Amino acid sequence: MSLTSDGMELREADIAKHYPAAVAMLEGFDHAPRVGRPREPEARERSSGIGTRRRFRSTTPGLVTRSTARPEGVHLLETIAGSDGDDPLTSPMQATVAQTLRRALAIALAMGEGFAEATGLADLRRANLSGALGADRKTEFTELLAAESLAVCHVFANATAFLLGPHGTEVTVEVGEVEEVLTDNAQLALHGALWELEQDISALAGDDARLVAVVTAFAEQLMEKVALRAQNAARLEAFVGATWRVEADDFTIRGFEAAAKGTSTTLAMEFKQPHEVVGNHIAKYQALKLAKMIMAYDFDRRLNPFVELGGFIFTFMGDGKPGTGKTTLIRMMAGLIHGYCQVAGYPFRYANLSTESIDSYQGKSAQNAKSFINTIIDPAVIGFGTIDDIDQLAGKRGDRQSSAGQLEITAVLMESFSGANTVVRGNCTFGMFSNYPENVDDALRQRAGARFLVDGPQTREDYIDILHLLMGKNHSIPLGAHELYAAQEIKKAVAASFESHSRPHEEGLLRVYERVEKDIGRLDTIAKLGTYLKGIQEADERFTGRAIKNITDAVKVRAMDFELPDEWMEEPELFLFKPYDEKLGMIEELRKPITVEMVIQEINRYADSEFRYADKSDEAAIADAVRDMRRMEAAKKRYLEGRDG
Repeated sequence: MSLTSDGMELREADIAKHYPAAVAMLEGFDHAPRVGRPREPEARERSSGIGTRRRFRSTTPGLVTRSTARPEGVHLLETIAGSDGDDPLTSPMQATVAQTLRRALAIALAMGEGFAEATGLADLRRANLSGALGADRKTEFTELLAAESLAVCHVFANATAFLLGPHGTEVTVEVGEVEEVLTDNAQLALHGALWELEQDISALAGDDARLVAVVTAFAEQLMEKVALRAQNAARLEAFVGATWRVEADDFTIRGFEAAAKGTSTTLAMEFKQPHEVVGNHIAKYQALKLAKMIMAYDFDRRLNPFVELGGFIFTFMGDGKPGTGKTTLIRMMAGLIHGYCQVAGYPFRYANLSTESIDSYQGKSAQNAKSFINTIIDPAVIGFGTIDDIDQLAGKRGDRQSSAGQLEITAVLMESFSGANTVVRGNCTFGMFSNYPENVDDALRQRAGARFLVDGPQTREDYIDILHLLMGKNHSIPLGAHELYAAQEIKKAVAASFESHSRPHEEGLLRVYERVEKDIGRLDTIAKLGTYLKGIQEADERFTGRAIKNITDAVKVRAMDFELPDEWMEEPELFLFKPYDEKLGMIEELRKPITVEMVIQEINRYADSEFRYADKSDEAAIADAVRDMRRMEAAKKRYLEGRDG
């Protein structure tokens, strides 16, 4: 191994020398499964509950699965060759899959060898073979073997998914959760993985496209399972603390992160220009800023300077009445980021999690949501993910009307947006949109770090602008006494919008504000602001510490109350292509000091939204209760009339 600019290099010679061992594994070995169970023919039953193991199902209706796995051993090359039925010839794609697995195994074995040398495991292994391993080092030996097993297993899966990526199609296959993850030693770990992979190929791969889909899906599931196991494992510092590079494949290993080639999605949506978003001044302004913030992401450092400075919006919620412009805002923001990425040559991905992701099959909804998250957070791309009509998509815990699929999606979003494993790099953002945010689970809603009130056109000028915009050009009606789009001049409109939040908008919050101000005077110190926050919490117990974090994050965003200059986006050399530290310094020079007025405005903006949601939620609950009472009254009356008759 040798040093490169991107960390340690796995040399080609070190990889190639493991080809014979890799081929031997693919040709055949004996393995008695410990945890995994031989895969049975496809299960068809459905369940509304949550089981201990996800079921799998074919994505091709009517496909009859068969098992060709040989009980006396694992023979992957033979199984791959027979994956398309009775064709006696090996197809080019089958050969590609076999070569990919050989390459991935060799890379994993080379990685294991390097890990063993770096950690002293190689010496301990030799001492153990000679019987010279002392009792005081047996625990260390066992822990290092487990660490090597996890590292090798993840590298194998990572390399397999990476190398097969270009050969994927639209065909997808669900393989379920990987079970045979063993940590006795690296060889046994690979044997367990290959045994389970053969089970999946035998049961689910009926043609070349499905073969690639099965192997890729298995690799992704194996990576996920190993990464979870590694969270509680010891002695992995040598693996996670360094970067490893395979130049021939353009493949980089960064601990338990999944490698991916930065590919863009093809967008068919109709993009909107900022002046086509009428009204919604704060929402539009923050979307404009965020689109440029994302572009500051440094692909080498895998971090955004705005994250380090505390002014990045990872998640936000846009709410408003139907027809106020939420979809237009999405199209504007996606169009801006897409355009910036085209200029800079960055890969861009956009995805929307829709109600089509809710599935009645157990675990499928969660899998859809996780796939959506992973697509966007991929550190090799710039990502923008939206969740439209989130009140319909994510279930409210404790609500009997929420389906199992909706609750699965809620759990995934909760964990992804602010869970223990959430990593914010600043290469992507997620927007949740709803006409009825009061119907969104409270804890999930509070994971939205910023609030965009999408209230549509408000003033006379707004309505003239939107009428002119939507009328198009096929008319000769004069504009009249009006300066077109002057009201949409963003800085002036935003300043007025922020200023309006110097006092609360919602009646319930205004009462709290006036009472606190009357008791302690003008809110001009940290102590007084904290007293105001406590007063809000007493009025609404849902106003917790997470709400305070969201407010302080919003204040830090206000300190970044500037747009990166347009020329920085148009000429990437001026900013985007500069080294990370230089970009950080350029942003720091533009940062503004935090003021009391900023803090009060952001407290009121956030709390206004929570009071608005609570009022709507309470009103909806009261209306439902009244409706139920009326039904009971009508039923009682009809019952009495029937009995008397």
